[in-house]
Amino acid sequence: MRLTRFAFYTLKGVGVFMETRFQIGVITSTHGVRGEVKVFPTTDDMKRFKRLKTVILADEKSEKIVAVEQVKFFKQFVILKLEGIDDMDQANKLRRSRLLVERKDAVPLRKDEYYRADLLGLRILDEEEQCIGELTDVMETGANDVYEITMTDGRSFLLPAIKQCVLEVKPEEGFMKIHILEGLLDE
Repeated sequence: MRLTRFAFYTLKGVGVFMETRFQIGVITSTHGVRGEVKVFPTTDDMKRFKRLKTVILADEKSEKIVAVEQVKFFKQFVILKLEGIDDMDQANKLRRSRLLVERKDAVPLRKDEYYRADLLGLRILDEEEQCIGELTDVMETGANDVYEITMTDGRSFLLPAIKQCVLEVKPEEGFMKIHILEGLLDE
């Protein structure tokens, strides 16, 4: 069972703070001479780009909403033609820009799926509802995700994101309740 849907634009979760925007890609270079850009996707659903009508183009200085005119796929990249970007020089200025979408435009989640950005920073509660630490990373593996938990004493451990371990997830309330399988905390 998959418990996360990736959304990498985050400031590090802080309790009940939930992201309003998600990063779905980063422009890496130009593609051709007609203003197309090559995007490295930071989402687990590359096909989501086909449904995009607009995207928020963000760099360290500004953000602006831009219409998406065309989408193509090339190897592990997405090739985008953005409105108003009509030559290689204009496209080159967008290198390293982030592509963001509003939460309302994000890929809908199924039952027991959560955006990664909403999980980072959650307080981790044990079965007795005692706070034992914080969720500090989500790692994608073949079978299921794995959560890195940093305990209040500074130690860390890895928790498989499976129903036997993850008892309750309440991002809107800022916590996740877990069961620690025998042997996970052994030195």
